[in-house]
Amino acid sequence: MKKNDWKDRLNVVYSTNPNFNYEVDDEDTPDHETLAPAMQNLRVQLDRKQRGGKTVTLITGFKGSDDDLKDLGKFLKTKCGVGGTAKDGEIIVQGDFKQKIVELLKSEGYTKTKPVGG
Repeated sequence: MKKNDWKDRLNVVYSTNPNFNYEVDDEDTPDHETLAPAMQNLRVQLDRKQRGGKTVTLITGFKGSDDDLKDLGKFLKTKCGVGGTAKDGEIIVQGDFKQKIVELLKSEGYTKTKPVGG
């Protein structure tokens, strides 16, 4: 019995080639190459918008793979002793740790890190 793989071919419109062989990519999103820490242009700021009045420290500007982003987020959350998340190219650390995170990032080699706002 042939496997019903119509969901795998969902984005193929039509091919007139009789020898056409549809190849499925294993990864949905391409893996972005992570820049070296000295090349990263990170911004650290405090944020309260849509967070129920709670203050979070927001780190934006990370260029690289999701795994590297999550590793950096885990490192920062562990050093600050709080929770948070890392997704969509930004890291959210619960609480006001702006200065501490800037110092941690610079000590890890992220020399282009800058605090944003007051």
